[in-house]
Amino acid sequence: MSKIFAYGIIMMPFLLGSCDFLQMKKEEKVSARKAIARANDTYLYQDDLIGLATEKTSKEDSAARVTAYVNSWIRKQLLINEAMKKINIDEAEVERKVLEYRYSLIGYEYQNYYIRQNLNGEISEEEIQNYYKEHLDNFILKQNIVRGTFIKVGKEAPRIGKIKELMYSNKEKEIEELKSYCLRFSTAYHLSDSTWMEFDKLVVNSPLAEIPNKIQFLKSNPYYETNDADFLYFLRINAYQISDNVSPLEFVREDVKNIILNKRKVELARELEEKVYENATLQKDFEVFGN
Repeated sequence: MSKIFAYGIIMMPFLLGSCDFLQMKKEEKVSARKAIARANDTYLYQDDLIGLATEKTSKEDSAARVTAYVNSWIRKQLLINEAMKKINIDEAEVERKVLEYRYSLIGYEYQNYYIRQNLNGEISEEEIQNYYKEHLDNFILKQNIVRGTFIKVGKEAPRIGKIKELMYSNKEKEIEELKSYCLRFSTAYHLSDSTWMEFDKLVVNSPLAEIPNKIQFLKSNPYYETNDADFLYFLRINAYQISDNVSPLEFVREDVKNIILNKRKVELARELEEKVYENATLQKDFEVFGN
């Protein structure tokens, strides 16, 4: 018997014992994990929940998040198990899609980080004006909009006869008096300012909402009073714009700002992708092999 062969025989029990020892350690590590849910032969462990809550999360919110996650996990595992029984699953294709999703998610998170670090949130009035003028066709009204005053009061409210007078007054004292009156006696109100709003939203839950020809109504009634069984309604229209016309800038100002910000975000995402690619090209961090 050669010395090498004899040495191998001597070492064999030790190697086998080492493998058993490593396997035992692995099993001990797995068994040490605390299972908190099971779906068929798949287990959810306590350490799988790390990151669901932070130190700032209250105990009640943490418990609610864990409960929601566990219930969702069980449902998904049961669905997966049922799918494996009923249809043929291409495991390789699933893994490829999982990897693609993982890469997309990581890239998306990095893009968001880069955007947060570099986005200029300041938008000048000139930018807003220019974008609005250059894209008027994108701001066509779908609803009639108005600037005006709307007041709804119970029939038993005091000093009803003075409401119209206060609605038309430009005196600061009487404007404040109308505000105070509405706070005390009005069921619903909107006082005139520079804000445009949809006419239907202004007069919701009132007889005015049932007017059949609202365009003609707005053209013919700068002031209108009506009532139902319990309430009186007062409406003064300072300005209006009819649907299918270009929206006033003030009505879509926030939309314009959001569009400009989103365009900046898209540009930053494209910029990041180009930077990463150009740097990797210079550093020769990638290459494509021929078939």
